[in-house]
Amino acid sequence: MTAVYTWDVFATLDGYGSYGPEGDWGGYWGKHGPEFLDNRLAVISEKQRMVLGANTFRQFVELLGPIPVSDLDPVNSRMLSMPTTVVSTTLAGPFAWPDVTVVAGGAVDVVARLKEESEVPLRSHGSLSVNRALMAAGLVDRVQVTIFPVISGQTGTDPVFEGAADFDLELIESRTFDGRTQELIYRPTLHS
Repeated sequence: MTAVYTWDVFATLDGYGSYGPEGDWGGYWGKHGPEFLDNRLAVISEKQRMVLGANTFRQFVELLGPIPVSDLDPVNSRMLSMPTTVVSTTLAGPFAWPDVTVVAGGAVDVVARLKEESEVPLRSHGSLSVNRALMAAGLVDRVQVTIFPVISGQTGTDPVFEGAADFDLELIESRTFDGRTQELIYRPTLHS
């Protein structure tokens, strides 16, 4: 049986995955509410393995690493405790991350092997260039996009799907949290 791979990504309405230093938005663009946070904790509390690219992992270590686990909110505490595979040819440990495995090689080869060997679903958060390559290779089973109610045309960085191949998307699920944040889960198929 092949493990299901979900690319989990946060974006603004105009498709940016983050904002630059001049954008003083705060985490989740300052638009998270209790329904979103409860759902987020439920989603990442399921038994699964996180898969990250090197850049996203570095950002998480920089953001979460210096904070004692007891001081983290439940969502970030859970993320830090999840078994995590990082695809990288440049990283070398040790890391301030309890259960991380760094696997050298190309993302397509590493994730294809993980999908075959993993007994639990795989989830990747962010890791834009890695996941665009995985989508093009047909390895992403679900794209879970959480759209925050902001447009960051002046401060937005990292367009989520910039340079991606063309895909048809089948909507599997959709939800609205706190009356403003939209979660859309799609099954992608390479457009031919």
